[in-house]
Amino acid sequence: MTGSDQHHRILDNLKTAILLVESNLTVSYINPAAESLLQVSDQRIHREAITKLFHEQDDSLVKLLDAINNREAYTKRETVLTLHSGREITVDYAVTPVLDKGKTSLIIELQPLDRLLRISREEGLLSSQQSSQALIRGIAHEVKNPLGGLRGAAQLLARELDDERLHDYTNIIIEEADRLRNLVDTMLGPNKAPERNRLNIHEVLERVRQLIEVEAGDEIVIQRDYDPSIPDIIGDKQQLIQATLNIMRNALQALRQSPPADDNPRIIIRTRSLRQITIGTHRHRLVCQVDIIDNGPGIPEDIKDAIFLPMISGRADGSGLGLSIAQSVLSHHQGLIECHSEPGNTTFSLFIPLELTK
Repeated sequence: MTGSDQHHRILDNLKTAILLVESNLTVSYINPAAESLLQVSDQRIHREAITKLFHEQDDSLVKLLDAINNREAYTKRETVLTLHSGREITVDYAVTPVLDKGKTSLIIELQPLDRLLRISREEGLLSSQQSSQALIRGIAHEVKNPLGGLRGAAQLLARELDDERLHDYTNIIIEEADRLRNLVDTMLGPNKAPERNRLNIHEVLERVRQLIEVEAGDEIVIQRDYDPSIPDIIGDKQQLIQATLNIMRNALQALRQSPPADDNPRIIIRTRSLRQITIGTHRHRLVCQVDIIDNGPGIPEDIKDAIFLPMISGRADGSGLGLSIAQSVLSHHQGLIECHSEPGNTTFSLFIPLELTK
């Protein structure tokens, strides 16, 4: 085996994606890891311009030429590359100039980050949910005890009052104490573990769709993109209906408040199955993904990172509890809700494991 063949075999067996780019920015070699990451074959891209593989938003070609001309290595972190298929990936990459027979080539090493970023984002969401629930439980304990005493005192006072007109005041105290107690209970979300029953996720979604269509009338179009091959999941039907309804109702209210420019407000419900997905610290063999997509105005930037916290709302008349409760329901099902939003396209993705662990 020649030295060249040995080096080629070593590169072919690396898990790191490697590209060799000539001085004219054409690709002379990519290893199998790069083929998998960039969704292209070495044979197809051989001697083609690197722009046929991917492109960035900034002046990446200028930097590659500078690296060739000045023989200076550089590294870029968390860079978004758009592949020839239109798919976007997030990577770290390092560019190293190599001089061979008077010509400078570039070795580009690509390290995919999408999975790591996803895990980090999910851990942040789960941690935030747990922290907010712990805070609410503490507040609930401190608020509900004095509220009970206040309500009891108002009832005793009402019995001692002879003037019926004064009962209006004690009734107000009792009603407001009950309202605050109910508000705290609502903030806490479901107060029991989900019932573990086998159910079809599309039954849940169809029930929610019917409810939203009754509320919306002819205002919006609801489109369905279901994967009928998804197996039954294990979960609590009523809790999942409530969680999904909260999200779809938010979408409806956003579309009502700010209709899209094309005056065709719509909500899309899409289901897919995913394999070998990690949620938090658990890896699940099969997960059901439910996407609820609307073409409304999007979520304001100043609350985008806090939408799953209680009392955070993008509407003046919103309670800010719907998404918090929905996330709590999914947490009880060992799942998670993620959101990606920009004007004209807001997607809430519900990840529900098909089998709950012990």
